[in-house]
Amino acid sequence: MSASLWSAERLQERLRGGRLAQSIGHVVQVTGLVVESDGPNLAIGDVCQIAAGAEQPVFAEVVGFREHRLLLMPLGEMHQVRVGSEVTASSFAAGVPVGYELRGRVLDGLARPIDGKGPLPPLPIAPLRAAPPHPLTRQRITKPFSTGVKAIDVFTPVGEGQRMGIFSGSGVGKSTMLGMMARGASSEVNVIALVGERGRELREFLEKDLGEEGLQRSVIVVSTSDQPALVRLRAALTATAIAEFFRDQGHRVMFMMDSVTRFAMAQREVGLAVGEPPSSRGYTPSVFALLPKLLERTGAGDSGSITAFYTVLVEGDDMNEPIADSVRGILDGHIVLTRSLATANHFPAIDILESISRLNRDLCSEQEYLLSAEARDLLALYRRNEDLITIGAYTRGSNPKLDQAIERNEPLMNFLKQPMTERSDRVQAWQKIVSALRG
Repeated sequence: MSASLWSAERLQERLRGGRLAQSIGHVVQVTGLVVESDGPNLAIGDVCQIAAGAEQPVFAEVVGFREHRLLLMPLGEMHQVRVGSEVTASSFAAGVPVGYELRGRVLDGLARPIDGKGPLPPLPIAPLRAAPPHPLTRQRITKPFSTGVKAIDVFTPVGEGQRMGIFSGSGVGKSTMLGMMARGASSEVNVIALVGERGRELREFLEKDLGEEGLQRSVIVVSTSDQPALVRLRAALTATAIAEFFRDQGHRVMFMMDSVTRFAMAQREVGLAVGEPPSSRGYTPSVFALLPKLLERTGAGDSGSITAFYTVLVEGDDMNEPIADSVRGILDGHIVLTRSLATANHFPAIDILESISRLNRDLCSEQEYLLSAEARDLLALYRRNEDLITIGAYTRGSNPKLDQAIERNEPLMNFLKQPMTERSDRVQAWQKIVSALRG
């Protein structure tokens, strides 16, 4: 290209207010977790690599701009990054490998295998951030989905393609219940995202909660709490993209993510680092903008379905904290686990009076709906009068309905309990609730 032609093109670029594309940039500043780079010319969400001397390059993602500089956040450790380090575009982690070969594998947040079973074979690449299905192409949810947990199947029935939240404080049995569902649910493929988990819990979940049977039809994507915020975000997005692949192949997929709260915390960390103002309890506006984009990607499609369960770790057992409140408004129902039941050795610790499925009437026959409503009425009546009953202030015969609630309370509470290794069939669950009500 001649100098005159290059100068003419450069002039046209300047007249249009543009800048010539830069293929290489350099680090000019590091503030906390944010690296500022002068170039290259990349878009938000693109990945680049930062030269780190004799060490392996550090990969980073573009999260914003400031005065014509890129704001980068690392996807790994950045001990050797210095002013002047070279920054170049990279195709690393640009998409997500998808395929049937992923079943039985454990991946990290960047879709790399960490299970010691060798590298992944060449697989098709799916976009990390895809649009949700068009609302008019989604199938209606009419077919019940058996979770293998009888308390859920009877009192908060779930349909194929429904999205449910599991709300609880820490240490109340969320992971155990996810493992029960992964082994006993009527899905063809399970995709499980563990976001911000403790490092020791991964092996425990795989061997104790999930088991070999559950692992064989599952894909696990994990990002532990010590990893960078962007890796924790990518773990959720990677798992969602893998679930979308199986749904598009026409399969019944069960997607489980533990937890949405840690996903939101990771996005808050990113938002605060790039200068977003905190809004509600320290969460930035981008958190509440990102949640529906993630949660709406699952659900029913035009052929297959993703039945999704998202756990929400509520702070201080406050079911109305900002993330819980936002997620509850997006999903199709919620299951509440309470500490009072867990401390009373009642597992799974599901409080059915606080739990609800928004598709209850669509998934139950009239007889089933009346049975669950009768059981709820008796349990609610007993709870309202529990103090009087406990101290002996209530006299039997004063209220026939309350007498019935007292008589049926123990059988109903026994029905709601389920050993971790027990798998419940939906038909059997309804037979057992009839027995608990009728004696």
